[in-house]
Parts: sequence; C-alpha cells; structure tokens
Amino acid sequence: MAEPEPTATTAGQRLGAPETLGISTLDRGHRPPAMPPGRHVTIRVRMLDDTEEVFDISLKASGKVLFDLVCTHMNLVEGDYFGLEFQNHQKMMVWLDHLKPIIKQLRRPKHTTLRFAVKFFPPDHAQLLEELTRYLFALQIRQDLACGHLTCNDSSAALLVSHIIQSEIGDFEESQCRSHLLNNSYIPDQMALMDKIMEFHSKNMGQTPAESDYQLLEVSRRLEMYGIRPHPAKDREGTKLSLAVAHTGVLVFQGHTRINAFNWSKVRKLSFKRKRFLIKLRPDLNSSFQDTLEFLMASRDCCKVFWKICVEYHAFFRLFEEPKPKPKPVLFTRGSSFRFSGRTQKQVIDYVRESEFKKIPFERIHSRVQHNSRVQQNSRLSPLPSPRHQEVPTELGAPGDRVESPPRRHWKESVLMSADPVASRTQASPSSQRNGLEDRRGPQAEDGKGPPRQNHPEHLSTGLVSNSPQHSTSSGHSQGMVNGQKSLDLGGHSPGPRQLSPLTSPLLKDAGSIRTDDEDEVRRKRFPTDRAYFIAKELLTTERTYLKDLEVVTVSFQGAVGKDEATPDSLKNTVFSTFEPLHKFHTGFLREVEQRLALWEGRSNAHIKGDYQRIGDVLLKNLQGLKPLTADLHRQSEVLQELEKACKASRRLESLCRDFELQKVCYIPLNVFILRPLHRLIHYKQILERLCKHYSPSHVDFRDCRAALADVTEVVDQLQGSIIKMENFQKLLELKKDLIGLDNLAVPGREFIRLGCLSKLSGKGLQQRMFFLFSDVIVYTSRGMTPTNQFKVHGQLQLHGMTIRGSEDEWGVPHAFTLVGQQQSVVVAASSMTEMEKWMGDIKTAIESTKTSNGPSSDLLATNLIENKCPEDSSAEAESEDDTTAPHSSVERPGPQRGNTMVHVCWHRNTSVSMVDFSVAVENQLSGNLLRKFKNSNGWQKLWVVFTNFSLFFYKTHQDDYPLASLPLLGYSVTVPSESENIHKDYVFKLHFKSHVYYFRSESEYSFERWMEVIRSATASSGRVRILNSKESHPH
Repeated sequence: MAEPEPTATTAGQRLGAPETLGISTLDRGHRPPAMPPGRHVTIRVRMLDDTEEVFDISLKASGKVLFDLVCTHMNLVEGDYFGLEFQNHQKMMVWLDHLKPIIKQLRRPKHTTLRFAVKFFPPDHAQLLEELTRYLFALQIRQDLACGHLTCNDSSAALLVSHIIQSEIGDFEESQCRSHLLNNSYIPDQMALMDKIMEFHSKNMGQTPAESDYQLLEVSRRLEMYGIRPHPAKDREGTKLSLAVAHTGVLVFQGHTRINAFNWSKVRKLSFKRKRFLIKLRPDLNSSFQDTLEFLMASRDCCKVFWKICVEYHAFFRLFEEPKPKPKPVLFTRGSSFRFSGRTQKQVIDYVRESEFKKIPFERIHSRVQHNSRVQQNSRLSPLPSPRHQEVPTELGAPGDRVESPPRRHWKESVLMSADPVASRTQASPSSQRNGLEDRRGPQAEDGKGPPRQNHPEHLSTGLVSNSPQHSTSSGHSQGMVNGQKSLDLGGHSPGPRQLSPLTSPLLKDAGSIRTDDEDEVRRKRFPTDRAYFIAKELLTTERTYLKDLEVVTVSFQGAVGKDEATPDSLKNTVFSTFEPLHKFHTGFLREVEQRLALWEGRSNAHIKGDYQRIGDVLLKNLQGLKPLTADLHRQSEVLQELEKACKASRRLESLCRDFELQKVCYIPLNVFILRPLHRLIHYKQILERLCKHYSPSHVDFRDCRAALADVTEVVDQLQGSIIKMENFQKLLELKKDLIGLDNLAVPGREFIRLGCLSKLSGKGLQQRMFFLFSDVIVYTSRGMTPTNQFKVHGQLQLHGMTIRGSEDEWGVPHAFTLVGQQQSVVVAASSMTEMEKWMGDIKTAIESTKTSNGPSSDLLATNLIENKCPEDSSAEAESEDDTTAPHSSVERPGPQRGNTMVHVCWHRNTSVSMVDFSVAVENQLSGNLLRKFKNSNGWQKLWVVFTNFSLFFYKTHQDDYPLASLPLLGYSVTVPSESENIHKDYVFKLHFKSHVYYFRSESEYSFERWMEVIRSATASSGRVRILNSKESHPH
C-alpha cells in the first residue's frame, strides 16, 4: 500500500501541539530562560518520529536551554523523563549535560545531530500522567523493537506489533493488515511472525490508538530488556558482561539475560578509578557478595559515562527533590563535580497534579482514517486545526457565538482529562494562543484579575451539559461567566449520559447570580434571627434535597430502567411499592414546611405571626403519619438484594443500571439513594434534638418537639441495627463495581473497614496501590488506564494468623509497616504518620476480631485472582496489570464505571477513609444557599449547595435535577479567613487544599456553624473501627 508523501509540517504539529509555545520542565509561570548573548548556531534534533527540527541557539547557552526549547516546541510537560543524546568525539553516545554550556559539549555543533529520546524508564507507565508522554514512550518502544534493543520471545514480539498496527490502521481487516505488514517492518524477521501478529491483531477490536499505546507499554514493561541500555564490561575473571541501570538499581547482564541486580538500598557507593567501575555494598551477613565489586570497562570515559547515568537514575527515582550543588573548594578539587540537574520523579508527578495549566487537547486518529482524508503526516497525532480559532465574544448571546466543529473521534483518558465531548471541541481565542504559557493556564478575565481555570485531580468536577433546561433558559447562547471569567461557547448537545469526574474544573454559569452587599443586608434584616428559625430552615432545605433524591428512584430510575422488559416484575414491585408511598408522603410534608416557613418569615397574607413561629407541631403531626410507612423501611435490604440478584441474572439489566449511574441525575451511587429513607429518619432526630436543646421547657414549641423526638427516636432505635448492616452491604456492593477480579465480595460475614492508598514495597521499589481492609482479608489493587475506570486486584492477605509491625528503621522508608501473613509478607508505607496510625490501628483491631469470629472462608477471593495472574508469573508475589489476560463476565466489552467514586478520590489524593467515616458522611447531610468566591475574584456567586458523600455538589437553584459541579472534600482543610485575606464579611469559611482556595459565605451564625461542622466531619477522617457481630453483619 503506497503511503502519501509527507507534508512540510513541524514535529510539534505532528505531536498535537498548536503553533504556540508551551511549558516544559520550567517552573509554573516561568517562560523559557533568556538566551545568553553571543554567536548563534543552528542545532538539529531528531525527534522520536524520525523527523528533524532545527533550533537556533547561542553557543554560550547551557544544555538546559536547548532541552527546554525542544520540550516547549512540543508542549511537553513531563519532559524530565527525556533527554538529548549525541555522539561525542570519542564515538560514544552520551547525554547532553544540562549545566554545561553547549560549546563545551559539542565540538562541531553544525555537523552534530542530537537525538531526543527517553532517558528514564519508570516501573509503571501509569505514573506518566499525560497522554502525550505515553505516546512518546510508545514511539521509543517502537524504535527499540526495530533496532533490536528490546529483545523478547516470538509471542511477545507478535503481541507488541499487533498493538502497534492497531494504533496505525485500526480494527483488524485481513487484507489491510497483511498489506500493511508487507510494507512496514517493525521487528527483525517479521515475515515469520506475520500469522501470529494477525491473530493477535484480530483480538484488539475496538481499541483506540491511545489504548493500543497503553497496552504496548503494558506488555513492554514486563520484558527483561525494557529500558535497558547495556554498557560493555568484564568481571575479574575476564568474562564478558554488560552493566545497565534501572529505577531499581544497577543490573548485570550476560548477553540478554540478567544474572544479577544490586538494589539502591544495598548500594553504599558507586565510583570509578581509571577503567575500573566499583560498586560498594552495604554489609549484609546473609549475602555472599564481597564488600566491593569491581568491573573492567573499555576506558575511563566509558566508566564515567556509565557512572553519570547511574547518579542521575538514583537521584531521579530515589530522591524527593533535586540535590543541591556542593560548595566550591577554595584551593583543591577532589572528584567529579557532576550532579543531577532537574526535577525528580516525585517532583514531576506533584507538579503535573498540582499545576493549574490548561490541558491542550489533541486528537488520536488511526492512520487509515488519515489516509482516507489525505492528511497523513507520518504520525498518529493530528494537529489542532489553527484556522478555526475564534475570538471570545464580549456580549451574552451575541450572534455567531457558537463554535462549530466537525465530528471527530477524540481519545479519552479515563480520569485525567475532561470527559465532556462538548468542552473538548471548544477552541481558544487567538489572544490566548500567542504563547503556550497562557494557553495552558487558560484564558484570563478581561480585567486580568480572574483566576486561572484549573484542570487536575484536586479541583472541582463539572457536570454541566449544554442541553440542560436551566442552562438554555438562563444563559442565552451558552455564553456566560466561568468562575468569574468570560467563557467559551458550549453549544451543541451532549451525545449520551456523562459521568461526573472529580478531575475537571467547574463550568458554573449564572449570569445573574452576583448579589450586591446592600441587597444582602436588606434581606438579612428582613428575615427572622431566632436560632429556631434557622433550624427549621435547615429542615426545609434538606427536605427539598431528600425529595429530589426520592425522585431519582421514583421518576428517573423508573423511566430509564423500570419500564424496560429486562426488569423483572418482582424488582419493580419491591422498589416502587416502597418508594412511591414515601415520595407521596414527603411531597405533602415539604409543602407544609414551606407554608410554615413562609408564615414565619411574614411572606404570606397572614400578618399574625405569633402562632406560626414554631415547627414542632408540623413535625409531630407528620412523624406520626410517617410511622405506618416505617414498616416498609425494613424492606430496604430486600430492595438492595433484589436489585443485585436481578442484575446478576440479566446482563441487559446490569447494563441499564450501569448506564443510569453514569447519568448526571444519579450524582451518587444508586444504592445510596435506596438507603436515603433510613438516613432521613436520623436527620429528623438530629434536628429535633437541636430544637429541644434550644428551647426552654416553657416555650410553646417545646412540648411538641419533645413528643416528636420521642417518636422518631423509637423508630430509629428499632432500625439502628438494620441501618448498620445495610450500610455495610451497600458499601460492599459499591466496592464490587470498582474492582476487577472479585465477583463474590458481598458475602455474609464480611465487613468493610477501610480503603485508601498505600505504597507497596516490591522489587521495583515503592508503587502506589489501593488497599481494601475487610473483616477477614486485605485486598490490594492498582489502577490502570482502562475504559472501565476500575481497579485491578493484585493479591490478598488473610487476616487470620496475621501480625503487623512497624518497619521504618528496617527498610529506611518513612511511615512503613509490615503485614506478616501465613503465606507471604507485604511491606507498605503510608503517606503520613497519621495515616499509618489509622491503618495499623484498624488492622490490629480486625486481626483481634478474627480470633473470636467465624468469618468467610479463606478461598472466597482465590479463583479470580489466579485467573488474573499473568502466565509468566508463578510466584504469589508476582503482579500483573495486563487487562488482556483478565477474564470478563460478558462477551461484550465492559462498560465504563463511575469515575468520581470515593475510591478514585482517595487514589488521587493519597488518603484513606473508613466505614465509620462513610456512616458519618451520610448522616451529616446538609443543603442550602451559599455565596461562593474564588481566591482572585471580586464578586460572590449564589449557589445551591448540597453536602453528602464527602463532597459538595453545586446547583444553580434547588429546583435543578442534577449538579453542575462537585468538589470532593477529602484532603481539604476548613478554616476561617485571616485578616490578610481581606474578606471583610460575616459568616465566611475557607476551604483550602494545596493551591486551591475557596471562600463560602452563609446567611447566619447557625448555618455557618453547621457548614463548618459537617465539612469537618468529611475532611478529618476517623481512625475508629466498627466491627459488627459476624453473624449479624449481613442483611440476608
């Protein structure tokens, strides 16, 4: 198949970059360093796609200046994994030193071509947070395969090539695939493996180019020669060997077989003396190695080159920050002054997660599609179309505001980019594209004072879709304020349901929501100031939210799932016979509360307010009317069981429920809505307790409130045991959806205790893992870039017979502890001392509980875990993340799961929560109007805010059916603004997490205290453990 001739485009365009400057390894807010004066020279750099770019640079400039220009040219943020390689005058391939001037490194710059290549290979490519970085790594793997650096067996080679051609030509067509393989060579002796490659390619149906690149890296990283650059050497006996360096330490190869490895923790010193390369080891009584190992290399320069890359690898993967330069000696120098220059891997990951730049979207297209449209450019990343940039309109609803874009196939990153197909089509204005710094940080407000838009895991999540009724009626042509700034047009309809992601910034458009201080003061003086009024108002606001939650089941769920033929009649009868009466009752109850509050505020025609400044009589009457319905509340466990049973029996019903949970109206897991009636009784009890505490015994409302409190307390006490068991069952069902490899998690006797992030120590170093602590077992998982947004189970540790001990001194890792099981031991490290104490306390309590209880059998999780192991891994400690070997319960590709669950939030914020925390979070719900202000904005925006499930959900009004954005609160701190912040208002609290600051203003002292109370319950997780009786811990 003939390939079209490449057009004259830059490598930056091929890599998806607009014609702007970007941000490379520079600190946030800084432009590339100024070019030093002096004679300039043009230097050629060969990119990973084999194109050459020319850069004009001063000879006196340092290597970092040139490297930053290359990264900036490609809009590459995670550039620290890469380097510039060239052949020096001794015909040796060396890396460009960032600290030395170019004139001292390149003897003939005009005649030297530098190669842009991967320098540091991380153990897990999930640590690469940008898709562009992963794409460049995939290009490096393709080069290593083609030149024979990455050696492997025939099956692995065929599998690698199958993923490459999947990203090249798309889904398998025999004639197309055969023709492509005949015209393109990816590995030596490719013809012999053609049938096997085509067989593997036929199994990759439906993979996008981004997913194919991910699978390519997934397979590659398990190969022994992955990322290995051998340096020839000999041992003392003269045996020919090769030395290499990896993230784990120094490796020794004989041919293509690794025969030894020296972990960084065992190496005391690396040095060289003339031709001898020396490795000094830490003393170890159990080791047969000598204190110092000696290898002979070809020359002193060979030793020095290898020693430098070892120093850089150790610093990049092991240090928390860049090492500081040593002070220059006054008289004599000893040893080399070389040091690692740049950010460490930890700094790179933290920078990308915390940065506030705007991610530049780029489009992944199969080369077959590109060829058919005659735009193929020897690359699989199509450039952003530059002629379609539009100016941001200055008036609301101006004609021509809408930015139209032809339909394209955009790649989707599961959580690190917005899932909004409408937002991904918006184009920046030319003014915002004059340099890459502004383009990544987002458009600024017209007065230059607006805050930057933030797109990363610690920010608000957006659920705004342009076809919402509120949006279309109040926002004109979708042109309004975005966080106090002029926004781009978001016209068009969203194709299908979208999930709320915790990783994207909010698009809260409320053109008429800015209130003046005078209006606020008038309103505050007009309404009552009695504390009882604000307690009654809390009842009103939370009742509005509760009724909306009931409508999710009675209206939305019934419309989306209940009317489908796949839904069994037993499930319909169980669900709707339980919720329909409740919805009808609470609709009348809410109407009475609204009428009473209207009279209390004096907004009705009744001017005699004395008898209406109370709420106890309304509560007493309705709680007595609710009593007959509480008998049905015992059936909530039946609803959960019936729904789970029906989903297991019908694949279509399971798909319908999964799709419903991805809709905007289902802003929390569906099972949580089913338990809402039970939690609402606890809210009534809390409200009545506050009223009784506030009133004096002689108050006219005290007697009714006390009688109502006695009634609701009786019901709550009867249901308390059921509530605890059903919360545990609901949490097990919710976690089952987040995990791959566990089908029998929700079994009688098993209790959920804690989930969160821990770093697991393995042969590859510390790796982030998600741990789940249950009453009988600990399960650890990892999160890959999968379409399902799920976590894959790696292993389990039975609690029976387990011991736990601190291991900080033993391993030299802060906050480390060891779990010693009957079959294996695992060393993990927490993110802080507080987290370590919570985990150790919960695990110890759970271990003690297993000694006196008969929990589930030990082999409940074993079947799927064995199936999930890679065939090459036979040991219990071996871990596999290859989703191609994981069995699916369905012939169809699994559908996407919710990407904003608490498991994902804990993963991104590196924290943990317990079952006690979940119970407190659902019991401490709150709703109401708040005024919100950003750090650098001037006005206050009025929003309807709902607190539940560890998050704040933002609505325009209480009548909205779904939230516009959400803010997960784990990791945030809630305080009062200081004097230096110039917030001269009453009842203001501040939410702060890293560089994110939000101010919220309530209407009264009572509501201020309540918001502070419930938010603190979510931001400060508990270390308490609730262990139930194993015979009563399951509702069936």
